[in-house]
Amino acid sequence: MEAPPRRREQRSLFGEILDWMLAPLLLLWPMSLALTWLAAQGIASLPYDRALIESVRSLGQRVEVRGDDILFDLSRETARMLRADEVDNVYYLVRGPRGETVSGDRDLPLPPEGEPRTPGQVKVRDDEIHGDSVRVAYQGIVPGSDARAVLVQVAETQAKRSRLATEIIKGVILPQFVILPVAVLLVWMALVRGLAPLTALQQRIRERASDDVSPIDVREVPEEVSPLVQAINDLLERQQSSLATQKRFLADAAHQLKTPLAGLRMQAELAAREIDAGHGDPQLLRVSLQQMARASQRAAHMVNQLLSMARADARAGVEARDRIDLEALATDVVRDFVPRSLDAGIDLGYEGADSQLPDALQRPGQAEVLGHALLLRELISNLVDNALHYTPRGGTVTVRVVPDPFAQTVVLQVEDSGPGIPAAERELVFQPFYRALGTTVDGSGLGLAIVAEIAHQHGSAVQLDDARDPVQVPAGEGPGARFTIRLRQAPVPEAMSPEGPAVEPARSDEMPV
Repeated sequence: MEAPPRRREQRSLFGEILDWMLAPLLLLWPMSLALTWLAAQGIASLPYDRALIESVRSLGQRVEVRGDDILFDLSRETARMLRADEVDNVYYLVRGPRGETVSGDRDLPLPPEGEPRTPGQVKVRDDEIHGDSVRVAYQGIVPGSDARAVLVQVAETQAKRSRLATEIIKGVILPQFVILPVAVLLVWMALVRGLAPLTALQQRIRERASDDVSPIDVREVPEEVSPLVQAINDLLERQQSSLATQKRFLADAAHQLKTPLAGLRMQAELAAREIDAGHGDPQLLRVSLQQMARASQRAAHMVNQLLSMARADARAGVEARDRIDLEALATDVVRDFVPRSLDAGIDLGYEGADSQLPDALQRPGQAEVLGHALLLRELISNLVDNALHYTPRGGTVTVRVVPDPFAQTVVLQVEDSGPGIPAAERELVFQPFYRALGTTVDGSGLGLAIVAEIAHQHGSAVQLDDARDPVQVPAGEGPGARFTIRLRQAPVPEAMSPEGPAVEPARSDEMPV
């Protein structure tokens, strides 16, 4: 058994923005500390390096070469001043060209071997003596015209440098420990201030009444939120239209249901009065029962039509994906209405693609459409039911399915030989509960409204025109009505061939009443 999908955790816009603002700040802060420490080390070393370089140059001026002898004149007072430091230990070394120690501390490490040396140039390096880290300044000297170089070095431990670097770091970093919380607080306050209009918008929406679908004033929200508010206003407008339609529909439905229910109650009361009065005439009772049956049948038909309309509305926005053989579906509907057409003396017929297209254009699955089988059955049933209602005895009703390979559509037509519908009323007949003027046919006025809604659900519309030219219609007959609906043709699978198996049509177990 598969585990239920994990519910996605709701995210906070405030927290999202705060994270994206504070994360770089907290990431840059350690980098700032590291760069500050490196800069403090360099700044602290600079003045002491200059002092070391001056000491090296001062000692270099005291070196003198006489033949093979290296003379270094350094008085005891000068040596004492050179080493006079209360914090750090100072070392120096004067070394002859043959590696002999002329003066100073012979333990002082030498420069790396192989390092290029330019006579007269003072260099600085880090080294170690007696386990202590020292900073060493050194210079190669060629006194007079002698080509032999003398090495002069002055080294100093780094206690003063570390102390100065620490003071610099404290002076720079310690304020940051105060600035960082203040920056976080300011960011938080800025976000609260910036999102305040959203909070106000949320409060206004929460305070609205449940039936208030008026648009939100876009001028009272920030520019960045305007598209969202406009989208909400569009939704509210559609909701308002839908609510108005539902209220009107319910009011009309209640009004329409009153008539059959009132007739049913009246006939029941009349039958009860006859029985109470002792006039139990079977013929009168039969008439009352027949009236009650017709009234209940009208009420049941009305309820079924309302349910059909509700089913069509419920599928609004659901994309039609089922492959449906419209020919097979239309044939089934026509077959269901044959007994009724025979009773009414109406010729009900069907014309399929085989009789409409030449053999060269016929192919398997040519009448397949994408749609909802139940709704399409309801559509065809309502069209046939409407045609049978308005066609007089001896007339004809034809259901026609014609594939249009060039437009990639399948044309569904239902035409009759009835009185037809005047051009002025052709838009009105698709409104709920509207019935054509001058007709006495019993009906709910919902059939064509359901047809129009289902056609709209399938990306189509209902075209209504005369079945025959009114000029050529014989006297006493009507031009009839032709309802035409173009449905999108289902794409033909690549593996399907003319000899391939026919696609089984989608069927519905629910039959319209």
